[in-house]
Amino acid sequence: MLFNSLQFIFFLPVVVLLYYLLAHKYRWILLFIASSYFYSVFYFPYVFVLYAVIIIDYVCGLLIERSEGRKRWWWLVISIISNIGLLSYFKYTNFFIDIFNETAPFVHISKHIKNLDIILPIGLSFHTFQSLSYTIEVYRKKQKAEKHIGYFANYVLFFPQMVAGPIERYERLGNELRISQRLSYENFSHGLRLVLYGLFVKMCIADNLAPMVDEVYQAPESYYSSSVWMAMIAFAIQIYADFYGYSTVALGAARMLGIHLMDNFKQPYFALGIQDFWKRWHISLSTWFRDYVFFSMGGSRVKTFRWIINVLFLFAVSGFWHGANYTFIVWGILHGIAYLLDKGVSNIIPTQIKQLKLFSIISMLVTFAVVVIIWVFFRAKDLTCSLAILKQSMSYGIEANKHLQVSCIPLSMLAIFVSLELAIINTRFDNWLASKQISFRWAIYSVLILCLLLFSGIKSFPFIYFQF
Repeated sequence: MLFNSLQFIFFLPVVVLLYYLLAHKYRWILLFIASSYFYSVFYFPYVFVLYAVIIIDYVCGLLIERSEGRKRWWWLVISIISNIGLLSYFKYTNFFIDIFNETAPFVHISKHIKNLDIILPIGLSFHTFQSLSYTIEVYRKKQKAEKHIGYFANYVLFFPQMVAGPIERYERLGNELRISQRLSYENFSHGLRLVLYGLFVKMCIADNLAPMVDEVYQAPESYYSSSVWMAMIAFAIQIYADFYGYSTVALGAARMLGIHLMDNFKQPYFALGIQDFWKRWHISLSTWFRDYVFFSMGGSRVKTFRWIINVLFLFAVSGFWHGANYTFIVWGILHGIAYLLDKGVSNIIPTQIKQLKLFSIISMLVTFAVVVIIWVFFRAKDLTCSLAILKQSMSYGIEANKHLQVSCIPLSMLAIFVSLELAIINTRFDNWLASKQISFRWAIYSVLILCLLLFSGIKSFPFIYFQF
């Protein structure tokens, strides 16, 4: 079920109403049914894949806690292999088949393997990582195993964040799901504000920019460099608005149920360097890789050369997590290189210079430019298209004969969005509005609702991160 659908507009109020009408001891049943239905709307059979993840990790968690010595480690291995195995089968099988078919002739193998007809369950990468964090924390004795399978199921299935995050830890979301929540004006008003703003960001910003981006990326050789750059910048804003919009609606829907999800974004395009960018972009994924991959490899306690290899490996794996394509791996490695360069340069620049406002502005602009360029590999369908985009961005090209036509609607929506983002620096939309007079709040509500009714994208585009 899409957040930006009429179905969800009816679904959410019904769930919220029933949630508060039911006694606390029955609410987990409602959330389980609602979350299962929410996911099954996409493709019903794949809800059983999530049930398999739930049962495996629920049992493994209990057995890890009850076991001693080597047995605990083996139950963790079973959990890891099960989760990564499921993810690999659905997401990477055809990718590895393609690699085999491409390399087979070089080693004199004539056999050709056909791709399998596999549909990737929406958000499977998020589910497996979230569930895995639970068994790892139980193994590390930082989390008690959950005895109630219903609460654990809702931790994995919780519908506001089940499809595209944030990737929550059990100590936060699992424990909040057990608390008896009461209907409050604060939760309801904050939740509605976040839902409204998230829908505006997705439908009025991301969906209005998407056609421009698609147009250029389908035939980059036909467009002048200025138009290619416009498309590159448009995609950087599109993917931010798309993912930020989803995450904001997720925060709002959960808040209406009295549950606080973590902030997954902290205005990453205001970052003062690639290091800062990854502290602000998709925070739940960054911290997951840091805690469960980077620290396991020694973190920053190893020698410099080993640390560099660890950083590059971490970013490469992060890229591969996003998709079964060489482009995502290159995207990750490029971010790893940019991260290392940023850290190296930052270490040699005097503190007095870093404190200058001009330095901050230049750092922000350079960071944004680097991110925009690297996004090309994330958006392009293959490496050939990526290189074509970059080549065309640096030259008018012999065949270029088109300018990208931009209407006033996306520019107007973008102006409103940027103004609001500047206004809420160091806070969040719902908290910012809560501090304003009621007349000002309703003026903002009216503007956002009017924009949604009149200027949302003509075509509704799926959330980009659903494919991961």
